[in-house]
Amino acid sequence: MSQKIRSRIAGALAVFAAGAGLVLAGAVPPEPATLVLTNGKIVTLDAAVPEAEALAARGDRIVAVGPAVEIARYIGPETEVVDLGERLATPGWIDSHLHFMSVGASKLSLDLTTAKSWEEIVGRVEAAVQNAVPGALITGRGWHQEKWNQVPRPNIDGLPFHDALSRVSPDNPVILTHASGHSSLANAKAMELSGVTADTADPPGGRIIKDGEGRPIGAFLETAMDLVQLGTSRARAARTPAEVMTENRKIIELADRECLSKGLTSVGDAGVGWTTVELYKRIIDEGRLGIRLNVMLSENARRIEANAAAWKIEGYGAHHLSVHTIKRLIDGALGSHGAWLLEPYEDLPSSAGLNTESIEEMKETARVAVENGFQVATHAIGDRANRETLDIYEEAFRAHPGKTDLRWRIEHAQHLHPADVPRFGKLGVVAAMQAVHCPSDGPWVPKRLGAKRAGETSYVWRSLLKSGAVIANGTDAPVEAADPLPSFYAAVTRKMNNGEAFFPAQKMSREEALRSYTVNGAYAAFEEGIKGTLAAGKLADVTVFTRDLLTCPEEEILSAEVAMTIVGGKVLYKK
Repeated sequence: MSQKIRSRIAGALAVFAAGAGLVLAGAVPPEPATLVLTNGKIVTLDAAVPEAEALAARGDRIVAVGPAVEIARYIGPETEVVDLGERLATPGWIDSHLHFMSVGASKLSLDLTTAKSWEEIVGRVEAAVQNAVPGALITGRGWHQEKWNQVPRPNIDGLPFHDALSRVSPDNPVILTHASGHSSLANAKAMELSGVTADTADPPGGRIIKDGEGRPIGAFLETAMDLVQLGTSRARAARTPAEVMTENRKIIELADRECLSKGLTSVGDAGVGWTTVELYKRIIDEGRLGIRLNVMLSENARRIEANAAAWKIEGYGAHHLSVHTIKRLIDGALGSHGAWLLEPYEDLPSSAGLNTESIEEMKETARVAVENGFQVATHAIGDRANRETLDIYEEAFRAHPGKTDLRWRIEHAQHLHPADVPRFGKLGVVAAMQAVHCPSDGPWVPKRLGAKRAGETSYVWRSLLKSGAVIANGTDAPVEAADPLPSFYAAVTRKMNNGEAFFPAQKMSREEALRSYTVNGAYAAFEEGIKGTLAAGKLADVTVFTRDLLTCPEEEILSAEVAMTIVGGKVLYKK
């Protein structure tokens, strides 16, 4: 701590003491803190002390929050003192839904999020082939046909044929994943290795796009993506355990660094297998993970029931890992016409989307979860998918009246029939939504649903809040960047890139948006006792911003930056 800061604190303390008639010499000072944040605007979201100037932490816990002169008493010779410089500090931000390993893995593949055309994507793959080992798999992610400046020719529903991709990469298999993660494009080599031909049938809950003569064009929707993923994974399966571990460590390191740099202190990892959980435990035991993880298990109900006692984890590694949620997907994404709708698509009247997991299997998952103390988190985007999920949840709740405070979740909840909105509050179902999807998808949602249905059903945050529902925010990264600020901005403005607001009557207030990333994120993970607000006894997880997000002009929100990310009383990222 600089002499200037110490002098300022000492002077303020003397003035405070004189005015209060205190005799500091006779007072017994508290045990020194290991970290003190001072000279800032600290929004605690704690009703007892809503705003403060300073905070003291000892170890990984907060010991005091209050005026700078009061918190100065906690400063000792070894205390790390951080001058906030009047910047905004809030409870650590929680992304309630992203894909942690995919965030890291996306750093190791082609980034297609900025591609403006199919031709540009083909060019990027061609460049990658020049540097690739012959036969090696080339991957990319982030393309979205609705964001291209021209429709590829030829195409089916806007999806390109594989021919150009196959010409530039005849010997290397190529798999390019849609921004949503719910469809992929593959070249001829990838299909050859996977055994995909004109005779290959659509799997349940998926679709292979074929031309008029029945030949696959290289586009795969929903569960059909597994056909090419499985085939091209043979080379990966041949790697040694050491090679696999080296790559996984790199992926986790990249994801950890990315999330911390964006101000995140906790994330909900939306769907991994038990093997990945064991990997996380190993990395945590080595002290190599900064972020806190709430993991949703993507394992079938029978495996979870057989391993429930071992697989349910709370607060492992000083609260760096919890596993108490089962992840399911009942439908796909709107962009790929995979969202399950009550009425057909406006631009594809022959389809009302896809049911990707059977109702029977979903009901079995609900039974296993409620009987073994697991939370359920179901991916549901379309209005029918949401209705079916709410029906399944309600049936499970009625069958187990003694089970309360379950906090089951619907992930995304993007398009809701007005009749189903009140059911969230009534049933206590958490709406785990990603506000950034609203302006990102807004320009083309009316094309899929029609303007009237889009306005009545899409991203109805205000209506959900009115119903008493809890909205937990996030990014769904790497579908969107793992950056909460665009999502916060989207929540309070609903502004699209063209400057127009997508049905603005449904936007949140700034405090509601902040709560969706803090208080509500903690609640959705059953961790409100240790996270979500800044108060004595809670984890010292803090996010510091360069601008006051609650009062700065609206147009300045996106120019704010993360100044500091503190997890467990340790500064893990600093701008």
